[in-house]
Amino acid sequence: MRTAVDPSGRRSPRGCPPRRRRGAGRGAGGRRGARAHGAPRPRGGEELVARPRDRRPDGVFAANDLLAVGLLQALSLMADVRVPGDIALIGYDDIDFAAATVVPLSSIRQPAHLIGYTAVDLLLRHLQAPADEQERNVRFQPELVVRASTAG
Repeated sequence: MRTAVDPSGRRSPRGCPPRRRRGAGRGAGGRRGARAHGAPRPRGGEELVARPRDRRPDGVFAANDLLAVGLLQALSLMADVRVPGDIALIGYDDIDFAAATVVPLSSIRQPAHLIGYTAVDLLLRHLQAPADEQERNVRFQPELVVRASTAG
């Protein structure tokens, strides 16, 4: 699949715009990266399926799995688009339902348990000694979960 960082690609991957604050950072980063490489701004599934086949992207990275599942349904039912044959599709969050869709959805998994543990740990440390605690920026390593929606 050609990506936004491959300037030789004729088509570019698309991102679904986030509708909630939690996905705003992912969406903003994706749009910034796409713009840096000349990719057009995404306008949603209807705009995508209305395009002639030769003007569709090779793949879509959705801001979350629910958006990806909705797009998968639209591509399959409304446009007779084969995933991943015509368009590869990947989501974010790796919700349980991602593995159970008609075409199992590839996704980016976050270490949810570790994120929750770390949040409570930082909160308790702050409550025990507020003067000793400094603001922290904690980063977690996501994991790529490859399923049928990007294979092929």
